[in-house]
Amino acid sequence: HKFFADNRKLLTEVEELEHRARRRDILVDDETLFDFYDKRVPEHVVSGAHFDSWWKHKRHEEPEFLDFEREMLINEKAGAVTKDDYPDSWRQGALKFRVTYQFEPGADADGVTVHVPLQVLNQVTDEGFDWQIPGLREEVVTELIRSLPKPIRRHYVPAPNFAGRFLDAVVPVQEPLTTALARELQRMVGVPVTPEDFDWAKVPEHLKITFRIVDERRRKLAEDKDLETLRLKLRPKARQALSKAAQAATAGPDGSGPSLERTGLKDWTIGTLTRVFETKRGGQPVKAYPALVDEGDSVAVRLFDSEAEQERAMWRGTRKLIMLNIPVNPAKFASDKLTNQQKLALSANPHGSIQALFDDCATAAADRLIADHGGPVWDEASFRKLYDGVRADLVELTVRTVGQVQQVLAAWQACERRLKATTSPALLPNLQDVRGQLDWLMPAGFVTRTGLKRLPDLMRYLVAVDRRLQQMPTGVQRDTTRMEKVHEMLDEYAWLLEQLPKGRPVPAEVTDIRWMIEELRVSYFAHALGTAHPVSDKRIVKAIDAAVPGPAR
Repeated sequence: HKFFADNRKLLTEVEELEHRARRRDILVDDETLFDFYDKRVPEHVVSGAHFDSWWKHKRHEEPEFLDFEREMLINEKAGAVTKDDYPDSWRQGALKFRVTYQFEPGADADGVTVHVPLQVLNQVTDEGFDWQIPGLREEVVTELIRSLPKPIRRHYVPAPNFAGRFLDAVVPVQEPLTTALARELQRMVGVPVTPEDFDWAKVPEHLKITFRIVDERRRKLAEDKDLETLRLKLRPKARQALSKAAQAATAGPDGSGPSLERTGLKDWTIGTLTRVFETKRGGQPVKAYPALVDEGDSVAVRLFDSEAEQERAMWRGTRKLIMLNIPVNPAKFASDKLTNQQKLALSANPHGSIQALFDDCATAAADRLIADHGGPVWDEASFRKLYDGVRADLVELTVRTVGQVQQVLAAWQACERRLKATTSPALLPNLQDVRGQLDWLMPAGFVTRTGLKRLPDLMRYLVAVDRRLQQMPTGVQRDTTRMEKVHEMLDEYAWLLEQLPKGRPVPAEVTDIRWMIEELRVSYFAHALGTAHPVSDKRIVKAIDAAVPGPAR
C-alpha cells in the first residue's frame, strides 16, 4: 500500500538524519511505531484480507489516516536536530557540491564528505570548509578551544559554553574560523589568543571535511582531508578533463571542428587567444586558462587550471614563438663577435657549454625586450607589433648582455678560486654556506633566471662573497654570528614556500624576498658595497608575513 511505502521513506530519512548527526537516539523505537498502528487498525482486522477490505473504505474517508508524520518519528530530546543542520549540498560561489555522511568511526571518510567533480577541481578553494556544516560547527569550535595551550585554555572553560557564545556572536564563513575565534575569545575574556594558538591536529578527524574527487559518472578518483594534496595528485587528470570539456565545447554537431588546444605552431595562426575559457559540464561551470607553451622546436596552446600557471607558460611560449621567427640567431651573432681568448674565458661557466651560455643570454635579452614592449599579447596584430619591437633590438642587446655576463663570470670564477684556496677545518661550516650561496646564485640558466635588470646586483653579490672569503680567516666568530642570522631568514623563507600551493609558480613577491636575503648578506659581509634598498631581518620577516596565503596566515 502507498501509505506503507511513504512511511518507510520517512523512516529512512530520519535514519539518515541519525547518520548525519552521528547519534542513535533520534528515531523513536519500534514500540512507538507499533502503538501508532495499533490505535488505528480495528481489532477485527486479523489478516491481510481483512486489512485490505477495511482499508479500501477507510482510505476514501481519511486518505492520510495511516501516514506517519515526521515529528512523531523524532524523539523529543532530539527535536532540535533538523535536516538544515546537515545539508545535502555545499555551495561555493557558482559551484555546488554534493554532500554525503558516514558514521563509521575509524574509517577514512568518517564524517562529512564533499564530492568535487574533477573538471572543477581547479576552481574550488579551502575557503569556508574550516567552518564545517552547521550541525557539527559547535563541536569543531569546542575542540579548537580545547586544543589551546594550557596557560591560555584555562581561561576558556568550559569550552562548550564559550563555543556557543562565539557562534551566537559571529556570522559564519565570512573569514577563517581560527581568525574569528581568536578575536572573539580575546574580546570575551581579555586573555590574548592568536589563530596560531589553535592546533587542528588535535581536532578529531571526523570533524574535518573529506574531499572526494569524482569523475563525470560520480566514480571516486581519490579522497583526502587536504584539498591541495588532491589537486597535486590529480593535476594530470584534471588537465585532461579540462581539455575534454574544451574539445566538447568547441566541436561542431558532428564532433569535429577546430580544438582550442593546438600543437606544432611555428607562427601566430590562432587569431585571438581567449584569456579565460568557460563552459558548463555536468551542470557545473568549468573554467580554464589557455596559454602558449614552449615545446622546444614549436609552440602549443594548452589549458591551465590557474592564472599563475597561465601567466608563466604564456611568457615562455610567446618568447619561443618570437625566437623561432628571428632571422638572425642572436646567440650565434654574439659568439662570432668574440675572440677565441674571450670565448675561452667564458667556457668556464655553470651551463656546461659556451653555446648554452649564449642561448641563455639571448633568452634573457628577449625577456627584457618583451617586457619593454608590453608583452605577452593575446591576438595576432599585437603579436606582430611585439615581434617587430623585439627583433629590432634583440641582437644588439644579446651582445651587450654577453659583455655583462663576462664580468659576472669573472667575479664568480674569482670566488670559486678563493673558496678552493681556503681550507681551514675551523671554517668548514662557513665555507659550506658560501658553497650553497654560489650554487644558488649561479645555476645553469642563471642569466635568464636572474634577469638583465638584476645582473648588476648579481655582480655585487659575488663581489660581496669574495670580500667575505678574504675576511673570514681573521674573523671566524663574527662571520659565524652573521651567517646564523642569514640562516634564520633562510629558514623563515623555506617555511613560506611550504605554505604556498604545491606545484604552482612561486609568486614574484615571494621570489623578491629571496633576493632580499642576498641583500642582507651584503649588509652583513660587505657593508661598504651598499644595498639596493634598506634591508634588515625585521623587514624580511614582515615581507614574509605579508606574503603568507590567506588560510596559512
